[in-house]
Amino acid sequence: MIQFSHVPVLLNEVIASLALKDNGRYFDGTLGGGSHTKAILTQAENSSVYATDLDLTAISAAKENLIEFGDRLTVYHDNFKNFKNIFGGGQAFDGILLDLGVSSAQLDIRERGFSYLAEGELLDMRMNREQAFSAYNVVNEYPEDKLEKILRVYGEERFSKNIAANIVAARETEKIKTCGELVNIIERSIPAKFKKDGHPAKRTFQAISIEVNGELDGLDTAVYDMFGSLKKGGRLAIITFHSLEDRLIKTVFKDLCTGCVCDKRLPVCVCNRVQRAIEISKKPITASQQELTANPRAKSAKLRVIEKL
Repeated sequence: MIQFSHVPVLLNEVIASLALKDNGRYFDGTLGGGSHTKAILTQAENSSVYATDLDLTAISAAKENLIEFGDRLTVYHDNFKNFKNIFGGGQAFDGILLDLGVSSAQLDIRERGFSYLAEGELLDMRMNREQAFSAYNVVNEYPEDKLEKILRVYGEERFSKNIAANIVAARETEKIKTCGELVNIIERSIPAKFKKDGHPAKRTFQAISIEVNGELDGLDTAVYDMFGSLKKGGRLAIITFHSLEDRLIKTVFKDLCTGCVCDKRLPVCVCNRVQRAIEISKKPITASQQELTANPRAKSAKLRVIEKL
């Protein structure tokens, strides 16, 4: 059995929000260990799920975990952002799910280099281990101004200039190879009084992971493509874990849920905007206290759901 332990976030809320139908067709763009997909296949009789993931280890584990469902599950080793290339204009779906977080397994397997707690492990952070580009390249090869911008924009790190400058200074002596070496540089770059709100390296590691995996690149386009493939009444559910993703998804959903924006004094609509979706919940759905107690990593998770008109 392949070891890939993943604790699903907001599992009950996701399943309720998708309003599952027997004989339905669903897409899980971030398969992981397959927990969300298993719930869909279990609760929606004779349903089928098409899924993508960049992590071959996750795919192998999911296939083992879901072997009982046979050909009701189809898995692609691909990025969900290639949705349009995979399915073209066909394959109308009853529901689509994206869980945009790094999986528990990727964080807990220290050699994956995602965690600031993985002191002796090599800088990596690749979701797709088939790609050559890794966190090592970002840390050791990016010019200082580009590195600073990534930390500031993707990590919303207030000490991005200090951290970038100290990274560049350190790598002039010797390449930065491990997570622990990077953490030490970050800790030296942040004043002590600002180290009380979580781990000081959290924002920097988030920023570098986003850059390595291109997490925000083309995300909005992919969401529009997926929405276009939904059947009438189909639902799109997306879980985000940091503010940049959440703002992007919120903006796309607001656009899809907005109709005419003309001045109400005009006798007829001239903007030609048509509302295409409705929000299932006005506010993002977050984890219950019970889930937070069992899985503290769910604290930052936000689930947004829309239904196609």
